[in-house]
Amino acid sequence: MSAPVDLSTLWNYLTHTPLLAIALTLCAYLCAMKIAEKLHFSPLANPVVIAVAMIILVLSGTGISYADYFSAAQPIHLMLGPVTVALAIPLARQLPRLRKIAFPLGVGLLLGSLTAIMSAVLIIIWMQGSYQLALSIGPKSATTPIAMGIAEKIGGIPSVAAAIVIVTGAIGALVARYLFNWMRISSPEIRGFALGLAAHGIGTARGFQVSKEIGTFAGLGMGLNGILTAFLAPALVPVIVNYFFRQ
Repeated sequence: MSAPVDLSTLWNYLTHTPLLAIALTLCAYLCAMKIAEKLHFSPLANPVVIAVAMIILVLSGTGISYADYFSAAQPIHLMLGPVTVALAIPLARQLPRLRKIAFPLGVGLLLGSLTAIMSAVLIIIWMQGSYQLALSIGPKSATTPIAMGIAEKIGGIPSVAAAIVIVTGAIGALVARYLFNWMRISSPEIRGFALGLAAHGIGTARGFQVSKEIGTFAGLGMGLNGILTAFLAPALVPVIVNYFFRQ
């Protein structure tokens, strides 16, 4: 006769292996996609935001720490890089159009990246936020791995940077359509590029839900802004923060 299974031992084992974290992440996202589909992919029903809320509820209810969950979910986290690179496939089909608008996109990239970095840091300083929060918020418009790496390098808190990145993307995906309509911007190239630049992966995912064109240029904006932010943020953020905090 087999020995009875110790449920507490089994649960402790599952919480420290990738199996539970990966299953939780995938199930949450699939459920979120179903909800978004039922609501006709409304901007108010962003699948990423819904999935994050579900995961937070499960972690809070089961007592699993975020550190344990994040450590166990590393296989999914590591896939962010290949997925981002794969966005080059639809972009390659837009090369003829891209060549014609390369200069205005380049100017928009530089100004947009600078604005995203400096405005966030200055707002935190104006609101009398902490030193580390100001360092952590600078790379908010880059993708999560880049933002976390930058925050760690300049003395910020990587986990805070990751949370701010998610919030930034969710807000961008939520308000982008209404903002573009208010500004009477109809060009899919401009809509997509601005969405990817400001709202990174979540904005890009939203762009592909609207159209392949918008999603493609959103992927371009996300990728280029990630690269530019990796150079600009380490050079600008510590200088700005140190200047104001020494006053």
